Amino acid sequence: MIDSPIGVFDSGYGGLTVLKELVKKLPQNDFLYLGDNARTPYGTRSFRVVYEYTLQAVKYLFSQNCPLVIIACNTASAKALRNIQQLDLPQIAPDRRVLGVIRPSVEKVSEITRNGHVGVLGTPGTVLSESYPIELEKWSEGKVMSTVQEACPLWVPLVENNEIESEGAAYFVRKNIQNILQKDKNLDTLILGCTHYPLLIHQIRKFVPANIQILEQGQIIAEKLMDYLNRHPEMDQKLSKRGKLEFQTTESADNFNEKAALFLGQKVEAKTIHL
Repeated sequence: MIDSPIGVFDSGYGGLTVLKELVKKLPQNDFLYLGDNARTPYGTRSFRVVYEYTLQAVKYLFSQNCPLVIIACNTASAKALRNIQQLDLPQIAPDRRVLGVIRPSVEKVSEITRNGHVGVLGTPGTVLSESYPIELEKWSEGKVMSTVQEACPLWVPLVENNEIESEGAAYFVRKNIQNILQKDKNLDTLILGCTHYPLLIHQIRKFVPANIQILEQGQIIAEKLMDYLNRHPEMDQKLSKRGKLEFQTTESADNFNEKAALFLGQKVEAKTIHL
């Protein structure tokens, strides 16, 4: 039997927080995780470059027999997903699917917000793209009245350098949260718009008032994927189900293994590949 795993792609390590939840919800499925760690971060790169890098990764995962690819990266979802879905898939792989993390998050926000005042914490690239405000206006069915954003450029490096519990992390988390709270005094929902940020959740909770709901993406993506597969049994039937987990990176496998264990909470053995 040929392996046909679900491909999970991220520019680095953050997508592992999504993969962790996917495996919890779909333990029988096979997954192939690809981190483009050699070219991370994507958050500061142009739309064109992020699109080109993301398309390369998607094509590679297709070559590894992935019928379905999850772009578990907010920046890539913001800057590349729509073009890939609308322009590339019909040409290169009309029978395959590529899904992102922004729309499932938006749909969840519309379900849980009480007053329609939403905040987004994200990388500079995600914030600059305006993807969340645009998608919230488009898909929330009028439930979101206001969206404010705050770019948090230092949160990813803090996580990747294992400075999660440091005074520096507390300083920058507090600073960014104070900034976004000042932009809208009526916030009731806060989106962690980067898959690295759940690792800072203990710091984030210290500075976010208890009445504000904090939305982490991993669990939402996993729930939405289960729903997607229930609604598309033809895709579900294409996926191999042996509970296999495979990890690939464009960087040194040794470096990846060390940091990936922090995100996934288990030992990882990756293979280095070239896009």
